[in-house]
Amino acid sequence: MATTLILYSHAQHRHLAAEVSQVYHQAVQALAGGFYSAAQCHAWSRAPRSDKYWQLRLRHSTAWLALDSNGHCVGFVQAERQYGEAGYISCLYVLPSWQRRGIAAQLIATMKCWAQQQALPRLSTHASMQSKSVFERQGFRSHHRCYQEKSGQQLTSFLMYCPITASNISVPEL
Repeated sequence: MATTLILYSHAQHRHLAAEVSQVYHQAVQALAGGFYSAAQCHAWSRAPRSDKYWQLRLRHSTAWLALDSNGHCVGFVQAERQYGEAGYISCLYVLPSWQRRGIAAQLIATMKCWAQQQALPRLSTHASMQSKSVFERQGFRSHHRCYQEKSGQQLTSFLMYCPITASNISVPEL
């Protein structure tokens, strides 16, 4: 099944916030039993967050949504643009049933093209243990291991950077 990537616009796409919330929650919950325990996944996302939460979050960032042929959100990537480091990828999630189809790679590659257009010197992220290899295949390199505590659970991630140069920008076809 083909997907289409769209640049999120609050005016045009805020109705998709509930679907973004489901993508996030389902993707996090699917990590249980792999790199993270059920307790860690529950601390990470107990339940889908409200539409309003995602509308506000997406409105103040740059995000691309991956839509299926029916226009439903199956994945998304989000980069901060107003606080912290510009070009910090704060979210990359794909519905479990849509994973391993190159969607995450296409979302990252699209974000790299955006970063080049914005003249950003690099992108950065805190990649989960699950997504670390996806980011590495897209040219990110691990700087160091990080730990975050949520609801009494320690979650491991990796601070990763990707320089933005003409030689490492390409958008893979799905």
